[in-house]
Amino acid sequence: MALDTGAHPDEFRAQPQWKDTTPSIDDAPTLGAGLRAMREASGRSLIEYSVQTRVHTRLLRALEEGDFSALPSRVFSIGYVRAYANALGLDEQSCVERFKRESPDSSVPLQAPIGIAFEDVRRYSPRLIGGVIAIALAVVAWNVFQRVSLKHTAAPSDIAEVPKTWAQARLPGQNILDVGAPLPAPADQTTPALYITPGLEAQLTGVDPADPAAVAAAAAVNAGPVQAAFNPRGTVYGAPATASQVVIQAKKAGLLVITQGEGQALFARQLVAGEAWRAPVGLSATVDVSEPAAFDVYLNGEYGGPLPAKVSPLSQLNARAAALARQTAAQAEAVQAAAARAAAARAAAVAQAAPAAAVTPPQ
Repeated sequence: MALDTGAHPDEFRAQPQWKDTTPSIDDAPTLGAGLRAMREASGRSLIEYSVQTRVHTRLLRALEEGDFSALPSRVFSIGYVRAYANALGLDEQSCVERFKRESPDSSVPLQAPIGIAFEDVRRYSPRLIGGVIAIALAVVAWNVFQRVSLKHTAAPSDIAEVPKTWAQARLPGQNILDVGAPLPAPADQTTPALYITPGLEAQLTGVDPADPAAVAAAAAVNAGPVQAAFNPRGTVYGAPATASQVVIQAKKAGLLVITQGEGQALFARQLVAGEAWRAPVGLSATVDVSEPAAFDVYLNGEYGGPLPAKVSPLSQLNARAAALARQTAAQAEAVQAAAARAAAARAAAVAQAAPAAAVTPPQ
């Protein structure tokens, strides 16, 4: 029932036939509907109530339509409800309580801080420590189990007997390292030209750069082209580098089988591109491949062409390597001989010039 705002005298309300025509907000289905009914009964517009309450018409309309999402924070909304109810002559507290029921507060109030008593910590600390230790032991045991289960047992080798030359670091009479002349820097580098001490080149190469005859003889001996050098691009199996003159390298994936004697497998593996096998010096075996064009042969570290056939005797390859080594040694001896002859010629020329200088009288 609407509150008494003093609009009707008491003598009128005391009459039995008197009836209050103002709609009651308690009978309205919602707070907004009751506010709108009271405003329409007063015959005033939202603009007039907005001027009276100093609340924007948009907010008053939101209260009448029950659109609480358009309202600001809850504190300001309650203040708007009080002002609007006061302007309409309604009970402010009743309107505020109904507003709270129809638009419950979604915010969570702050909770009082809680904690754990020190006695509880002392009571449960042994259990916590025991749990942490159990978890740590379980992790360690799991790692140990994984390592043991993944460990592979060493399988016996297919090689019946390892040749003695494989275990040797070098063969008798074979140099471990041959130092040659320095190579020029690549064209794309800015490294300055190598400075050679005068007289040192003749000591290192045996050829005097000032003697045209010696230089021409050395050039004639070394006129042959230099082949591509062996470049390992993967795992190299077989003998050490100092105990081998023949290297078989795969250009693409292929099967390489080295047999000895009556078909006894000395080496068998599917090589990928770049992997190679070094043949021991003096080994009598047979090279069997799946595709000859898939393998290159390197003799004394230089390219010697592809394998000649699917099945090739290893002795032929070793013989080719030995022949090339002898040829290189002969060329080196020829260079040294030319250098010796040039040195002897220079010495003879100096000896002939010395007596003539002694006989010539001073001017």
